[in-house]
Amino acid sequence: MNDSVTAAEAAAAQADPATEASVEPAAGLEHDPAPLHVDRTPTGNAEVDARLERLADADHLATDGHVEVYEDVHEGLRDVLTALDARPGPPVPARHPGTAPQ
Repeated sequence: MNDSVTAAEAAAAQADPATEASVEPAAGLEHDPAPLHVDRTPTGNAEVDARLERLADADHLATDGHVEVYEDVHEGLRDVLTALDARPGPPVPARHPGTAPQ
């Protein structure tokens, strides 16, 4: 038995309205989907946790407003990481005056 579809069968399937994909929105999906209410586990870093809590704002916006929230959170998290680089770390131990650099 041959499972391949002939060109004639493919053309017939395309012409059949029952096989065409509907471009109409499905019933009940005319509006944006319901909020996801995704749980966020605290990281222990207050600045990061505050930025992540901002993600909940997307639940109250239409889909086209999500990008602004995501970009804001992303920028805020980058700022937190940049601030970590700017903080002074522990002092570097001084070389003993009698030792040569290696």
